[in-house]
Amino acid sequence: MRRREFVLVAALALPVGVLAADGPPALAKGDRIVFLGDSITQGGGGPRGYITLVKNTLDQECKDLGIEVFNAGISGNKVPNLQARLDKDVLAKKPTIVVIYIGINDVWHWRKDAKSGEMVGGTTKEKFEEGLKDLVARIKAAGARVILCTPSVIGEKPDGTNERDKMLDEYSDISRKVAADTGVQLNDLRKAFLAYLKEHNAEGKPKGVLTGDGVHLNPAGNRFVAAQMLKALGIKAEPLESKHQPEK
Repeated sequence: MRRREFVLVAALALPVGVLAADGPPALAKGDRIVFLGDSITQGGGGPRGYITLVKNTLDQECKDLGIEVFNAGISGNKVPNLQARLDKDVLAKKPTIVVIYIGINDVWHWRKDAKSGEMVGGTTKEKFEEGLKDLVARIKAAGARVILCTPSVIGEKPDGTNERDKMLDEYSDISRKVAADTGVQLNDLRKAFLAYLKEHNAEGKPKGVLTGDGVHLNPAGNRFVAAQMLKALGIKAEPLESKHQPEK
């Protein structure tokens, strides 16, 4: 297999194939996977984006299943935005699997209003939890399986000193709670990011390891997220940057 210039977690080097019976449910013929989220998801549809890498890998490893992949990411979105457009942008595509990757803007957009002095712009914890539960319920009612992701990072320093770390951890805990309460699959991206950064960001850089700006994924970050998504989908394979990637 072709070597990479950067080191990622062991998930990237997993042998090709489908996970064992005790892993996630196996993909089925005709599955329709929708990735729902914000600008990270929207950007995942680029030539080297994580959704493109997932699609390329599924096309190669599950070519007989005819799996379709859709990108329903919109920049700036928070949980209430996903609720408002779920029917049109997701359920109308008749998905069998919906991956929800949300929470960054719900935290990142909080700011103090200059006139009132009140915190505005983000999503309250109550609305965040209620909104996630609403999304899960509506998707399940439509007959699709949900994979709920925790939000990843707002700053890459691994020691908890990024400005929004405490709040992002709290919102990640809400996502974990919603997954447990509703019985849906959790893809704990925040945990995976923090583990990777703890090992590979000893210098404490605020960006440049898995992101370009502390939030949005760089090529290494897209490969990292693609690997986590493939694992959540039950696929043991290295993400492919092209559909016909040569091997050495």
